Amino acid sequence: MLESPAYRVLSVSAHRVLSRVEIEIAHHGGHDNGALQVTYRNFEDYGIDRHAIAPAIREAEELGFVRVRHGRGGNAEYRESNRFGLTYRPVQLANPTNDWKKIETMKQALEIAHAARTSPRQKHFPVGVFTNFGVGNPHRKPNSPVGETPTTGPPEKPPLLSISRVGGSTAPAGTDGTAPRRRRRRGR
Repeated sequence: MLESPAYRVLSVSAHRVLSRVEIEIAHHGGHDNGALQVTYRNFEDYGIDRHAIAPAIREAEELGFVRVRHGRGGNAEYRESNRFGLTYRPVQLANPTNDWKKIETMKQALEIAHAARTSPRQKHFPVGVFTNFGVGNPHRKPNSPVGETPTTGPPEKPPLLSISRVGGSTAPAGTDGTAPRRRRRRGR
């Protein structure tokens, strides 16, 4: 295995993924291959940068060294971590599958490793990418002015305020040629 093309093209992060899963098997006494829980925190503590964990796992999986049963995120009752198994170790009573042997040449191994590192497998749509399914969003108005709401409509310009509003006029004082009148105080 150490001389195989697949092993020789593994990145440093992918080597660390394999080592960390090996450590987890050792913690389980050599058992539970295929059901080993290794979290992102475990990989980070072992020295893999967080942004490099997913590409390294994909790389090790595509090159045939690791099998991953992917979990899911979510709230505590629905969260499930990934389960790892090494293909070069026996799983319960079954012999190792040694999937890495399927890669025969360095060129093939390099292509697989490069593709695994650079193109993520996305089951969901990436964050921030708009996908148009032809239906559109009926609740979105693309050219709506700021401040418009479904109940109030577009905002109106406020009326010009004057210093004095006598007689209900909203015109500023002095614009009609008259001087502003002074208000009387009541109660004197």
